[in-house]
Amino acid sequence: MPKILTAEQIEQYHRDGYVSPVRAFSALEAQAYRARFEQSEREHGPLTVGQSGGGSKTHVLYTWADEIVRGSALLDAVEDLIGPDILVYQLTMWIKPARDDAIVDWHQDASYFGLEPHEHVTAWVALTDATSEAGCVRVIPGSHRQGVLHHSVRQGRARNMLPRGQSVSTEFDARAAVEMPVRPGEFSLHHTLAVHGSEPNRSHDRRIGVGISYIPARVRFNGQARLSAKLVRGVDNYHHFDPEPRPQTDCDAASRAAHERITRAYFASKQELAARYAAMKDSAAR
Repeated sequence: MPKILTAEQIEQYHRDGYVSPVRAFSALEAQAYRARFEQSEREHGPLTVGQSGGGSKTHVLYTWADEIVRGSALLDAVEDLIGPDILVYQLTMWIKPARDDAIVDWHQDASYFGLEPHEHVTAWVALTDATSEAGCVRVIPGSHRQGVLHHSVRQGRARNMLPRGQSVSTEFDARAAVEMPVRPGEFSLHHTLAVHGSEPNRSHDRRIGVGISYIPARVRFNGQARLSAKLVRGVDNYHHFDPEPRPQTDCDAASRAAHERITRAYFASKQELAARYAAMKDSAAR
């Protein structure tokens, strides 16, 4: 029996590649998490995405992020989709300032994670309103059934928040997009192959989202590097990843050292994957 999702929601996920919204915690708890997040910014600087920024693998640095990824409702929903043995592979802070033109261009998470099989599910957890006006996530229903699509860096587009600036270059019908608005404390779920993105934040407040990449323990990284992940439910009988420590206090010396080591390996793996992808394109062109 499912733990939290209905049979209809599970069917929708497998058919359309997404489910939304689901409640993770109350609006008051979301407000408290936002306060702790913003306190972290004041004390340690902006949580930017990238090897040197705390906006990637944030759960290794901060106790509030570690608490969020272990939330029972989140894990119950993820378990309903991928089973009981669950690892966190990545966490990304998706922060859009008020009235900012930045977008997240159309992409598939699978295009830059290098995981197989393609069973990873992303939970996008809202700490603030993520409405249509605020640039909520949009998804192309059923796109996860098309496999990995070609991505490239698109010129002449608005500022793309994706670290490598990539976007889907295979033709698809963007008119089919469905918005996934979520309120504080709610989350959406989407498949790693689902084509998704988001538009600018036109609202008067920041849009703060926590993107959590959950994988079943059987999934592995298909590159040469030995990477890490955090077991958050069940057991890991496969040991494809090195375990990640929990932060004892926010951004303490031990967690900073672990974060630096872990993100260095993680972002180096992205360079490996990009080089492999470029070589495949060159070979195909010949």
